[in-house]
Amino acid sequence: MSLGYGRPDDLSDTLSSIMQDVIDDKPANVQKAILHHNEGVDLLPSNIELSGLEVRLINAISRESVLKTCINEVKKNYDTVLIDCMPSLGMLTINALAAADSVVIPTQPHYLSAKGLELLLRSVSKVKRQINPHLRIDGILMTMVMPRTNISKEITATVKSAYGQRIKVFDAQIPHSIRAVEATAEGKSIFAYDKGGKVAAAYEQFAKEVAEIGEKQRKQNRADRIR
Repeated sequence: MSLGYGRPDDLSDTLSSIMQDVIDDKPANVQKAILHHNEGVDLLPSNIELSGLEVRLINAISRESVLKTCINEVKKNYDTVLIDCMPSLGMLTINALAAADSVVIPTQPHYLSAKGLELLLRSVSKVKRQINPHLRIDGILMTMVMPRTNISKEITATVKSAYGQRIKVFDAQIPHSIRAVEATAEGKSIFAYDKGGKVAAAYEQFAKEVAEIGEKQRKQNRADRIR
């Protein structure tokens, strides 16, 4: 819906139907479910049916790798695949971590969000040990920040103090803005809706930081292969 597809429940082919095909050991035609957005982004959409898939994954064979199987079908066509996870530590999130090369952890400068951060970090460490040894954390991104409030300053400082020595806390901070909410309602990215605004500028800075990490990782991988 945030990318302009106002009736996702009417789509016959979605992420949940493709993952169900994998669970049922049927051919997974991921390409047929992909939507092409006019801003140059391809989307594998989900809808309300994805919530029911969580239960079906529990008894599935190789349940942690169902999403990875789907992504492997099409990832050769893309430079980057982004997996947007719900704020949950259930089987769908485990599937995302099993399929990913790296993780960016968004968190709000609120007490409960900061508290949940430790639980997520434990889950990432567990997946890395048991399922996906190549998984890495690229950093923590502060979102919906109100920089003038004391609570935002205090929680951000706490996160940097607690994790900054071992995990990058991105310099970019995504500010709280009604323009971002309006962009979602319009089905546009923040760059299409408010290109000159503070949220777009923050995401642009964040993208540059992520690109720098990716370039360093590629250089390291090339060096490792030479050795």
